[in-house]
Amino acid sequence: MIYQAIVFLPLLGALIAGFFGRFIGPRPAELITSGFLVIAAVLSWVAFWQVGIGHATDKITLMRWVSSGELDVSWGIRVDTLTAVMLVVVTTVSALVHIYSIGYMHEDPHRPRFFAYLSLFTFAMLMLVTADNLLQMFFGWEGVGLASYLLIGFWYQKPEANAAAIKAFIVNRVGDFGFSLGMFGVFFIFQTISLDAVFAAAPQHAGKTMGFLGYEVDILTTLCLLLFVGAMGKSAQFLLHTWLPDAMEGPTPVSALIHAATMVTAGVFMVARLSPLFEYAPVALQVVTLVGAVTAFFAATVGLVQNDIKRVIAYSTCSQLGYMFAAIGVGAYSAGIFHLFTHAFFKALLFLGAGSVIHAMHHEQDMRHMGGLRSKIPITWAMMLIGTLALTGVGIPFVAGFAGFHSKDVIVEAAYAGHTPFNYAFWLLVIAAFMTSFYSWRLMFMTFYGRTRADHHTYEHARESPYVMLVPLFVLAAGAIFAGFMFKGLFVGDGYKEFWGKAIFEGPGSHIMHAIHEVPAWVAVSPFLAMLAGFGLSYVYYIQAPWLPEATANAFRPLYLFLLNKWYFDELYDRIFVRPAFAIGNFLWKKGDGAVIDGTIDGTANRVLVTANNVAKLQTGYIYHYAFAMLIGLAALITWFMLGTGGVR
Repeated sequence: MIYQAIVFLPLLGALIAGFFGRFIGPRPAELITSGFLVIAAVLSWVAFWQVGIGHATDKITLMRWVSSGELDVSWGIRVDTLTAVMLVVVTTVSALVHIYSIGYMHEDPHRPRFFAYLSLFTFAMLMLVTADNLLQMFFGWEGVGLASYLLIGFWYQKPEANAAAIKAFIVNRVGDFGFSLGMFGVFFIFQTISLDAVFAAAPQHAGKTMGFLGYEVDILTTLCLLLFVGAMGKSAQFLLHTWLPDAMEGPTPVSALIHAATMVTAGVFMVARLSPLFEYAPVALQVVTLVGAVTAFFAATVGLVQNDIKRVIAYSTCSQLGYMFAAIGVGAYSAGIFHLFTHAFFKALLFLGAGSVIHAMHHEQDMRHMGGLRSKIPITWAMMLIGTLALTGVGIPFVAGFAGFHSKDVIVEAAYAGHTPFNYAFWLLVIAAFMTSFYSWRLMFMTFYGRTRADHHTYEHARESPYVMLVPLFVLAAGAIFAGFMFKGLFVGDGYKEFWGKAIFEGPGSHIMHAIHEVPAWVAVSPFLAMLAGFGLSYVYYIQAPWLPEATANAFRPLYLFLLNKWYFDELYDRIFVRPAFAIGNFLWKKGDGAVIDGTIDGTANRVLVTANNVAKLQTGYIYHYAFAMLIGLAALITWFMLGTGGVR
């Protein structure tokens, strides 16, 4: 019953807060939902340790769900190491975000609705990571999409929030369409969508082709690429990334829960879960590597110049997700999941820390209007510092360090060992590590150091957040410090195969995890050196010579504007997709609905109605009017018989 409780406690909390929140009040609603999530988190850690090393895959069938012809799907829970890891990540971060939100949202009158949405999102994510078939995974996939739409647009009175929610929903539908086609294709080829049955049959279809869109294509490559399109949308990868930064319009706890630790990692989880398919589709894995490495580089370049504190962290999330996909693409699945695990702690810490800053600054988010806050909110500063040290990968080479030092560096080593053409993945990730360090320390220096740039009233009234918001930061900070060192052996150490068991599949010719430990020393220290270079350059720009940023922006104005405007992807998509869609809609409205429907069909009906109304006016109710009308009718009939038939005979 432990897994059923983990999955359904958030749903129970969502139902109570959503349907009865008005009656029980905001405080009971937030306490009930938060309490259920804390219980689920504790049970998840218990389950994690119970799974243990080499745990076989278990299945818990809850009920028969869909039965139609050859399609027979049960709603169940798949229990293995990958499931246990994801349960820990989802419930731990969600529980801490629930507790944090009690303080952050204390002035909002719609708190029951907010906590209901949070718990609903958590339930959908848990359904996704425990799925034993593609349909149940898709159910959770769409559930987190719905919940994210509701949470991003929670402050629906703000046009920006509504626009961001719609944008996230539409962009994710593009990815979900690919997921749907991939799922349909899997059923078409394998006659089942049960994961174990598909995995068992995958080797038999390696190298085989099928007809698709008029071409003969490799079966597994096509299916994996379609499924990966879904992962690109949900995990905000290059070309389908545009929704993630705009999603910062939602409340800050939403950013920490959805866009730092859970929903955006769903794509990484999905590819890792489907490793038995992807391992037999090497071309698809090459695409995953390319997209991941490019995303890591692209998002880091944009993060260099952003001024909104939450957007900087959002682009950092996008970049770190690129690292995870790059690792998975070269076959280092456990390394990608390891970074997913550690990233959840330090990225949620940074987002919630940014929320504490915004709370202290009376909802100011522009770092250009901050500065000098270290003495005002020292606890928040310390927590943000720990998160920054973890994100940038600070540590002692070959010894130990913060969480990101262990998980991100091993991905860089895997990218080198993966032998991509010209080692492009390795170099893009190292350059991204340099830029990550620069913009992360830029955030710290602009927010907490130097003279304040805030107005006098805001700065003087800046206060530390209440402990209901700080305690979750303490827990996350512990994870940001120790998670990498404590769990490295399980995830990527010599005994990683025993830990993962059959939860992650590696092809018979895959030796990437062994090759990681044999890379040259300069490769192993390259992320560390990139981190130091980024820190040093940021220190010069924002502490020693604070006039340099403006001078550099003026000297390289076109490049600065290119990065500030996020490579102009929003403008490009607006020109290619949005405007033509509006033009087509306007044409169908004016010409189709207005001219054709209103002008002909509706117009004819309208004229008939007018005629009927005019005829109805003859009904006066006076007998002599009716008698007069009868005489006129009789005279008309006689005249017609006399003239129309040639006269009376």
